[in-house]
Amino acid sequence: MMCKYEMSDLGLLHHFLGMGITQTEGSIFIHQKKYAFTLLDKFGLKDCKSVSTPLVATDKLQREDVSEAADESLYRKIVGSLLYLTATRPDIMFSASLLARFMHSPTKLHYGAAKRVLRYIQGTIDYGIEYVTGKSAFLVGYCDSDWSGSEEDMKSTSGYAFSFGSGAFSWASVKQHSVALSTAEAECVSAAEATSQAIWLRFVLEDFGEEQTTATTVFCDNTSAIAMSKNSVFHQRSKHIRRKFHFIRDAIQNGEIDLVYCKGEEQIANIFTKALPKDRFSYLRSLLGVKSASTLEGSVEM
Repeated sequence: MMCKYEMSDLGLLHHFLGMGITQTEGSIFIHQKKYAFTLLDKFGLKDCKSVSTPLVATDKLQREDVSEAADESLYRKIVGSLLYLTATRPDIMFSASLLARFMHSPTKLHYGAAKRVLRYIQGTIDYGIEYVTGKSAFLVGYCDSDWSGSEEDMKSTSGYAFSFGSGAFSWASVKQHSVALSTAEAECVSAAEATSQAIWLRFVLEDFGEEQTTATTVFCDNTSAIAMSKNSVFHQRSKHIRRKFHFIRDAIQNGEIDLVYCKGEEQIANIFTKALPKDRFSYLRSLLGVKSASTLEGSVEM
């Protein structure tokens, strides 16, 4: 770039918009350790006891509960800060998006859940995403849904993640707009959202000189959704969502994506759809490429 533009070489990038970058010959590690530390200090949890998961797997948050009202301004500050932290921490993406649903009139239970996420950050303050060199440069995606996961309106939650060789670089956890009448419908909506993202990512990668010459594999753990997406014959039970199936089928026929079955145990996007037990959560977190800086060759500075 110095040959084309008038610029100064300031060396390797170390910090950018609150993110820390550690570059080695074999990998790039991106984290927000300094921001996370500032966050805990700001909300008075710098010396709090840490927890192993951001949410309790058995808890179900609702808009109206029996607890008292919490400080709405403070709650919004915490959730807004957590949402920015998701730039390098996909492991808290679901918890942050879930808490964001209760921005208006939060209760003590919502506030307690938000503080638990901060306690989880305390125990994983040096975590970030590692991108390793030498991996195959193929775009791969995962999509999943939690059928009727919302207690108050029975709407499902969609989640997807995409990686390019190693480490996730694009992810989302979104509450679906309509109530799904079956798991297949919920998975189909999630697959359609992942398909849309895959098409856009392929377009961006082509601009970067990394054109995907083969179809992008998107893993789904629901055989019914895959079968209906690839079968041109629609049954009565799927007429209400045929637009989603047509969209996915067109992408498959155009060679843009390939919807492939994967076992539920290996479904990485499951971490974006619901609160999980400790062992399951830790396993999927590692598959996302989220790890501690202590596992790297060099330590991460504040």
